[in-house]
Amino acid sequence: MIRLTYASTATKDFETEDLLELLKSCRINNGAKNITGILLYSHGTFFQVLEGDEAAVDHTFESIKKDKRHKDVTLIEKLPITEREFPYWSMGFEKLEGKELSEMEGLNNFFEKDFTPAGFASNKNIVGPLLTHLRSKLVKQVTVESHEELPMQHEDPFIQFLHRTIRLGVKFLALLMVIVILFGIIDVVYVIFEKITQPPFMLMTINDMLETFGAFLAVLIAIEIFLNITLYIRSDVIPVKLVVATALMAISRKVIVFDYKHLPAEYVSASGLVLVALGITYWLIQKKE
Repeated sequence: MIRLTYASTATKDFETEDLLELLKSCRINNGAKNITGILLYSHGTFFQVLEGDEAAVDHTFESIKKDKRHKDVTLIEKLPITEREFPYWSMGFEKLEGKELSEMEGLNNFFEKDFTPAGFASNKNIVGPLLTHLRSKLVKQVTVESHEELPMQHEDPFIQFLHRTIRLGVKFLALLMVIVILFGIIDVVYVIFEKITQPPFMLMTINDMLETFGAFLAVLIAIEIFLNITLYIRSDVIPVKLVVATALMAISRKVIVFDYKHLPAEYVSASGLVLVALGITYWLIQKKE
């Protein structure tokens, strides 16, 4: 995984509508390639960070260089990374005015005269502080817009007390679910060991494989339930998508381990319809995002 940073000069003055169109295109293309990053625009200069698989980032950068909407495309940094600076944004965006740029601690002198591709290339030491500033701004935006099921602060002291009590209960449930997950992993190992040590040795029948898949999926469902539990004490996510995903995985596991010889057709058909409905729901939520 790498982080690639570049700067370029816009071939025209970008209005708000132009920037929104550019940003929409970036998010669609980057989301498909699991690329994250941020785009900064000010004084006719673009500054962009791309993070992701090296091949995907390089391919995207080659396409960016051919875009006629900018020129003087200058590679500033290309570094191997183990962790993303902007993991939650297919493309974060900031349009900064001169006043805000000049007020950035340690960066004001640079933005007064060197905010150009050539200036970035000759002052690479400012990239780190700039990324830190941009990331903190995005995190603050997420915090302001975040959703919290059981807020610690409430205008009613009694409701606040109840929220705090429930949060303690949720933490205890999360701890119990971790224990369940660990036992589930042990069960998976035991099931595999049992199947391959019984005649015929080191071979598994279709029924053995289905039983093994069931054990694996039980652990995965437990993990999803753990995530659902912790949603109530987190503020960075809205739980709808994860709840649907958990239900989809649970019904999928049920269908995989069905004994179709002994189940009525109506039961199997109803389960299939539920599976299709959940699949469509998840697809619509994903498409909305």
